[in-house]
Amino acid sequence: MSAREPQETAEVAVQVGTKKSQRTWDRVLVSSFLAGAYIAFGGLVAITISSGLDPKTWGTLPTFFTGTAFTLGLVLVLIAGSDLATGNMMLVPLSAMRRKIGMGDVVRNLTLVLIGNLLGALFVAFFLAVQTGVIGGANSEAGSTAALTHERLATIALGKATGESTWQSFLRAVGCNWLVCLAVWMSLAATSVSGKILAIFFPIMAFVAMGFDHVVANMFFLPAAIFAGVPGLGWGDVLLNWLIAGIGNLVGAVIFVATSYWYLFLKDDPEPSANA
Repeated sequence: MSAREPQETAEVAVQVGTKKSQRTWDRVLVSSFLAGAYIAFGGLVAITISSGLDPKTWGTLPTFFTGTAFTLGLVLVLIAGSDLATGNMMLVPLSAMRRKIGMGDVVRNLTLVLIGNLLGALFVAFFLAVQTGVIGGANSEAGSTAALTHERLATIALGKATGESTWQSFLRAVGCNWLVCLAVWMSLAATSVSGKILAIFFPIMAFVAMGFDHVVANMFFLPAAIFAGVPGLGWGDVLLNWLIAGIGNLVGAVIFVATSYWYLFLKDDPEPSANA
């Protein structure tokens, strides 16, 4: 078989979530640092590829190019192997619903993974995006590659941090992680690397193209904008965005993916609790 049936996929998802929650704290931090960096790499290449494309000429195609390039991030996360908070928001709670782990394990894992993701994203944002000059500064020569990447980053970051209402940010975050978790779910259904990449591509391209909010991606875009000197953006805006995006991502993962598929494929086939 080239793919697992939905019931098999659900069981595999439980196994993966259980394993993730049982790692030692140091391994979780290292793994999640890598995932934060991988998502940041996806964001950085997305900025680079879509810079300089005037919407008056290109219409909405720049958002498609951004989404296409950004898929690199989740491909690296899932194929190379690491812990991404948005995926764990589905996998680890699903294991708790299956009674393999407790709620304390869920909270511990998601907390550690968010910290590690943040550190990885900040590392790439500061050292590999801004300090390398891939993202230009506010005083970059007009028309230069550095100026174009700075302008593109500013457009993305300001749009997310100041261009959306709290309600819009929340809903966009719900939609984002519904799609991200479907990408993770379908990648578990695939049994080949090529199948996993194909499963990842369309949901990730879609959420980025529609401008939805991914908390870990925003851990890269927003700090990178501050490090690059984008005006009109402060750490208060950043922290509020992370909070709203994180809550929305959690709702999208737990309600629309984990709970839905637990109800469809696991609820009527209970297993004894691992934590008696």
